[in-house]
This record gives sequence, structure tokens and C-alpha cells, in this order.
Amino acid sequence: MSHTEPLSGESDDPLAGVELRMAADPTQLSIVRAVAADIAMRQDFDLDSIEDLKLAVDEACSTLISLAAPSTVLSARFIVVNGAVQVFTAVGSKRSAPPDRDSFGWRVLSALVDSVTTWVAPRSDAYEVHIDLVKRSQGTA
Repeated sequence: MSHTEPLSGESDDPLAGVELRMAADPTQLSIVRAVAADIAMRQDFDLDSIEDLKLAVDEACSTLISLAAPSTVLSARFIVVNGAVQVFTAVGSKRSAPPDRDSFGWRVLSALVDSVTTWVAPRSDAYEVHIDLVKRSQGTA
């Protein structure tokens, strides 16, 4: 499933979950993959679901890095809701368009998670591109 509007259900508690803020640089991807895997393991995801979440987070962040403005920050926020891991990623960009939803990478991303959305928010001098996803464990309906 793919949409172009923000996910509902994000916690209003600013202290909920885990948030990473890092340079929008491919060298940082191993950190965000490790956090995704750890959170999935703590939710008792099976090995395939853990790998799916890691790959999906990697693809979402890689896509955002490719759209990032120079010297910008990539953020990834992880929240667990009813056994599902929600991941909210964003980066500053000069582009006003969301990622290409017809690309091979987007198709892979969509296949790895239960839902994925992308949207763009205007900022004072640029835009913020978001990719949000949800991965449920096999036992969660």
C-alpha cells in the first residue's frame, strides 16, 4: 500500500519512541539499520520480519539522502504501537516533489512493509520530504 499523505496514529507524546538525527550521508545508514533491527527484536519479530524492517528503513533513508539538500539532517523516529513498528523519516530538500513512487526502490520498499507513505512539507526556505512506514510482526493483524 502506498499513499501520499501523513500516517495517522503517530504519538502526540514527544518523548515516545526513539529518534535519531544524523547527517544525511550514506555512511550513517548502518546506525539506523541497527536501531531498526534492535527495536524489531524487542517486539519479538521473526528473523524475516527483522530483515524486512532493516531493508525498508535502509531504502527509505537512502532515498531521502538522495533528495537531501547539502549539509542537512536526516531524522528517523521509531514508535511501537500495538506490536507494530512505525518509522517516520524526514530530510530537508530543495525539491518540492515526493520520491518517485514508480521506481524500483519504491516497489521494493512497498513490498517489505505493511504500509508506506510519502509527503512533502513546505519550510521557510526549502521543503521537508518524509517517508513513513509501518511494519507489523507476523502475529499482529
